[in-house]
This record gives sequence, C-alpha cells and structure tokens, in this order.
Amino acid sequence: MSETRDQYGLIGHPVAHSWSPFIHGMFARATAQPLVYRLYDVTPERFADTVREFREHGGRGLNVTVPYKVEAAELANELTERAQRAGAANTLSLLSDGIVGDNTDGAGLVRDLGINLGVTIAKRRILIAGAGGAARGVIGPLLALEPAEVVIAARTAQRAGALAERFAALGAVRGCALEELPPGLFDVVINATSASLHGEIPTIPPGVIGARTLCYDMAYAKQDTAFVRWAREHGCGRAVLGWGMLVEQAAESFAVWRGVRPDTAPVLAALTAP
Repeated sequence: MSETRDQYGLIGHPVAHSWSPFIHGMFARATAQPLVYRLYDVTPERFADTVREFREHGGRGLNVTVPYKVEAAELANELTERAQRAGAANTLSLLSDGIVGDNTDGAGLVRDLGINLGVTIAKRRILIAGAGGAARGVIGPLLALEPAEVVIAARTAQRAGALAERFAALGAVRGCALEELPPGLFDVVINATSASLHGEIPTIPPGVIGARTLCYDMAYAKQDTAFVRWAREHGCGRAVLGWGMLVEQAAESFAVWRGVRPDTAPVLAALTAP
C-alpha cells in the first residue's frame, strides 16, 4: 500500500506535462525501493507552505521545476556546493532537522551530452540561451569540462552579465543580450528558456548555428519543439530534445535520496520509443 512507501514528488507550475512519476516509478521498481512519487502543481504564494506541509506530513524529498528553482534554494536550510554555486535548487531532501537543497540539472545535462550523445565539450564554444533557474544549474558543470568559452545570452545584457559574473572564477564565461550575440558559429547551442513550453522560439540569431552545431532544447515533448524545428530549418548538424537530461537529472536526484543510482538506459528507451 502507498501508505508504507516513502513519499516524493515534483513541485512546480505547471507540472501536468511531467513524466517524472513514470521515471521515478521505473527507477523504484528496478532498484526495489519502496516509494511513491506524485505531482504537486502550486501557485507562487503556496510554494513555501506546500513544501513545509509535505515535509511535516512525512514527505522525504521533492524535485523542483519552473518557476521555483531559485525560491527552492532560498527556502532550504542548507545547500550543497553545486546548488550554492547555482543559486538554484531542483532537488530538496526533507530531513528531520531541515531542508537540504541540491541541483542535479548540470550533472544530468553533461551526462546526457557526454555519454548518451557522445558530444565533446572541451575546447568547444557553448551558447546558453536564457539566464533563469534552468541555466543556473548547468553553467558550473559545463565549465568544469573546460570549453573554449560559454556565452550566456538573455533578453537583457544586464541579467546575462550578472549570471556570467557569478561563474567567472570557474572558466571562460560571458554574458550578453540575445540580439547582441557575437558573430561566429557555436558548437553547442542550449535552449534554457521556457519558450518551448509556450510553442515559442528564443530570439537567437540564426547565424550562430551551422552544420557542426548541436542544438539542445532542455524542454521535452513527444513532438519536436518549436526550437528544434527552427534549428533544423537553419541547418544545424543535430537537434535534440531534453529527454536525456530529464532522465539523467532524475537518476542523480534518486541517488541523492536513496543512495543507489538506477540504470537510465531502459527508462530513456521507454520514453523515446516511437
């Protein structure tokens, strides 16, 4: 019965589209872990109270999605190094003596890029479109792989520049407005905006992508997103959805909570099957 299983979930707004219960359900069965994972769609004014109530009623952990990753970091009593560096948390461990915030987004992205997709980051030019909570979690792990540079482009140069400054000690990173992107091709272009959730495309100049460019949308869907279609129309080498990142960051969260890392290959295969 579900009452005997540890309680986990995903909190955000919206969350109805999420595959996280399916993913964590497969992980739990594969590793014989007694848990149940549910979705919690809450409005901004209810976010902090819902997390606290979930913990008070015995909940063990929550994943956090848009738009609450920064708020989750602020709510936590303690942050891991990667969450502290990002200033955003997507994984909350609800302990008896408080809440620990972690960020598994970057680990999930680099694992998908490097292991699942065979992409080399070292000495490559990386563009990240967006400067919100999704971008915050991946900049540090990307810089750890020693790219030639990471350029963060957002709607305003001020916001992108402030985020770049946060990570300046870790490697070559700079920020600018989307319309002020420097000329030249990028090897990897990552859409970390929420535009795909609304069927929109960030205003990325098409001149930054070419036949060698991998375009990566952090969003995921059963059909191609507007960003993936745009990238292919403008001649990118490869355009992929964020299914791999979704599964890999979930596996990292699962390992944080349960102390065992599940095999991601069967889950990714199930999600991307025709």
